[in-house]
Amino acid sequence: TTLSEALLHITGAVRRAGRVDHGDAFLDTDDMEKERGITIFSKQARFTSERGEIRRTYTLQDTPGHVDFSTEMERVLGILDCAVLVISAADGVNGQVRVLWRLLEHYNVPVFLFVNKMDQNGADRAALLTSVKKELSTRCVDIMPAAGVSLAESLEDPDVQEEIAVCDDELMNAYFDGEMVTVPQICELTAGRKLFPVLFGAALREQGVSELLECLDTL
Repeated sequence: TTLSEALLHITGAVRRAGRVDHGDAFLDTDDMEKERGITIFSKQARFTSERGEIRRTYTLQDTPGHVDFSTEMERVLGILDCAVLVISAADGVNGQVRVLWRLLEHYNVPVFLFVNKMDQNGADRAALLTSVKKELSTRCVDIMPAAGVSLAESLEDPDVQEEIAVCDDELMNAYFDGEMVTVPQICELTAGRKLFPVLFGAALREQGVSELLECLDTL
């Protein structure tokens, strides 16, 4: 929900981002949610992103993250065009993440991964990525742009290109013959669940949220 609030805020859908633990999150409207400081029910919101000639309107389904309310989360999976799976840097790939991963596979939902709370002490990006690849899929590829670098430039990085290319045999052969992997091809890989883009940030500070939105707009 913190990430959802940040997306709504940076796109101008709400004037300020609320906090779940403060009981003022825009999406946590139930009295019980406000009282307990936890998301219990799935909520829907809409926001629009404009990037150059691209204008996309998103219907966001914000779901509970707590294991006790998994049923409420699972009932929306069948309607999703894609999912953003949020992983806490503090917890890593825990049992709940693995359950969600299997459910998303069952419903054949394309997945973007957002590793959250990277502002906390001890958050190790390389170690977290290694764990994600080991526990979930080797096709999870870090496409997070470095500071001052656009997503397009990040996708053209030779290391990123190679990691993406090996997700598909035909693309891999073409890549090693000297052809670049194009953005439309990356879109196809993502839609076909052959590639799972990974980004890192801290939603509470709105770090990495613009990069995630650019990734959604592009892919």
